[in-house]
Amino acid sequence: MTTKSKNAINLSDSAKVDEQSVQPFTRSQKVYVQGSRPDIRVPMREITLDVTPTDFGGEINAPVTVYDTSGPYTDPNVVIDVRKGLGDVRSAWIDDRGDTERLPGLSSNFGQERLADPELTKLRFAHVNNPRRAKAGANVSQMHYARKGIITAEMEYVAIRENMKLQEARAAGLLKQQHAGHSFGASIPKEITPEFVREEIARGRAIIPANINHVELEPMIIGRNFLVKINGNIGNSALGSSIEEEVAKLTWGIRWGSDTVMDLSTGKHIHETREWIIRNSPVPIGTVPIYQALEKVNGVAEDLTWELFRDTLIEQAEQGVDYFTIHAGVLLRYVPLTAKRVTGIVSRGGSIMAKWCLAHHKENFLYTHFDEICEIMKAYDVSFSLGDGLRPGSIADANDEAQFGELETLGELTKIAWKHDVQCMIEGPGHVPMQLIKENMDKQLECCDEAPFYTLGPLTTDIAPGYDHITSGIGAAMIGWFGCAMLCYVTPKEHLGLPNKDDVKTGIITYKIAAHAADLAKGHPGAQIRDNALSKARFEFRWEDQFNLGLDPDTARSYHDETLPKDSAKVAHFCSMCGPKFCSMKITQEVREYAANQRIDAVDVDVAQGLAEQAERFKKEGSQLYKKV
Repeated sequence: MTTKSKNAINLSDSAKVDEQSVQPFTRSQKVYVQGSRPDIRVPMREITLDVTPTDFGGEINAPVTVYDTSGPYTDPNVVIDVRKGLGDVRSAWIDDRGDTERLPGLSSNFGQERLADPELTKLRFAHVNNPRRAKAGANVSQMHYARKGIITAEMEYVAIRENMKLQEARAAGLLKQQHAGHSFGASIPKEITPEFVREEIARGRAIIPANINHVELEPMIIGRNFLVKINGNIGNSALGSSIEEEVAKLTWGIRWGSDTVMDLSTGKHIHETREWIIRNSPVPIGTVPIYQALEKVNGVAEDLTWELFRDTLIEQAEQGVDYFTIHAGVLLRYVPLTAKRVTGIVSRGGSIMAKWCLAHHKENFLYTHFDEICEIMKAYDVSFSLGDGLRPGSIADANDEAQFGELETLGELTKIAWKHDVQCMIEGPGHVPMQLIKENMDKQLECCDEAPFYTLGPLTTDIAPGYDHITSGIGAAMIGWFGCAMLCYVTPKEHLGLPNKDDVKTGIITYKIAAHAADLAKGHPGAQIRDNALSKARFEFRWEDQFNLGLDPDTARSYHDETLPKDSAKVAHFCSMCGPKFCSMKITQEVREYAANQRIDAVDVDVAQGLAEQAERFKKEGSQLYKKV
């Protein structure tokens, strides 16, 4: 047997999972909620909590269930092998509907060319099935089923997922307090049911991005009446990044909470990279097909054609891409409106189509062929993400005529998509100062008839390169509260460079905070459960529970241990910020204890006197810092 050279080793033989992505979360376990059929098993993460210390009553604290996007990667009972991809979740559901057929091979010319190229063998994902497509005359979109009154397995799945065992949480007393939300006209029910999911999809207010060729998918829903979702971007560029690195970014991103992932690759081997990503992704994958189409014409926008773009759509649909960003709203008449902008056209897809329109002095071919695009979308159940190619790239350009003109066109295109029963969401800005954000949301609801809104931030100021995850997180929380359904994350590297793993995590955690803050403000059922549990743990000095209930347990634990690293610090009734004598919670507990011993209602205690007496007691007891728990 001859030994292969290093360059000849097949990726399908050598690829490995990112080890950090498969580490279990401390004191957490993967649980599955059973649906109406045995193969509907909805994953969630259950966080086990410590017993309340005897000083505070000694009660048992019920576990807290949280939404989990990490897929099988954090299930210790699943063997992960990225060379083979994830297990099949949806094939039986699709087969049972009886409206699809297995093709004899790839339909797209480009896909066939890549498959026939022996030079690509070493990069190719080895376990690829022939694609599915709708039978002649059939429509296989979730919207089509919903409008026929059918509750699909995907709809039931997301209803269970959105509820996160809400009834059990209420019974366990985890939701004794939740502030009333202000939802700005959203129709958020007290409990998410499969029928409610069906109604929202039929109405166009929500989408389930679920290509029939992405059978590894754990379905999720995007809509203003559901939990606010976040998207993370990955993808190679001409300057570097390997297929393995992009798969690692995927698994790392979903570990920390990315609900969908967009592959924005613009470098080499886009087709092969995307195959590896989809086969290993439990979350919906989105793309911007015009990027790959541009690569096929060597970066010359003027050489793009409808025929080439159509082949690219079919190529990606047959791989299993769940949603396409299509910049069909960049019309020839809007391009001159950007001439006086500070930053012009900042969308890559928007600038490509603007250049094509001007070079040919013709209308955008994505607009003129939109009905034909819909025919492709409904044959594979690919959702539209109608791109905002004229979004503002600076706060100076926010809410201008070009931006809102395109938005009105996107509203027109939404209605065309709905006539075809194709699912559709709308992309939004961008860079918008805080006082103009609500106008963006209101305008989108009006123009697009409540189709889900999906925004990049928006960034609320332009003065903080290196910190745009914060400038945009502010805007993201606001627009999420006002009704935006999904928030596209921004990393600290925005405008500066290609993000690494640490940047991806920082961006995702920032946006999970924004999305959760919006859910609280909207009054989503059960949104406050985790907050209540963490607050109780904080008051009772249950340090490990505080770490584990947080969005980023690793960082919380690290920060605590930087100054109090010993195990004994995990029972301390203070942290290093205030120290033992100034911990407000410790003092409050002692005041309560004093009031109870004196048989005085805590509300009526003379707080000043109580604090003074407890301080004196603390000194007499030798300034004891720790209590056994």
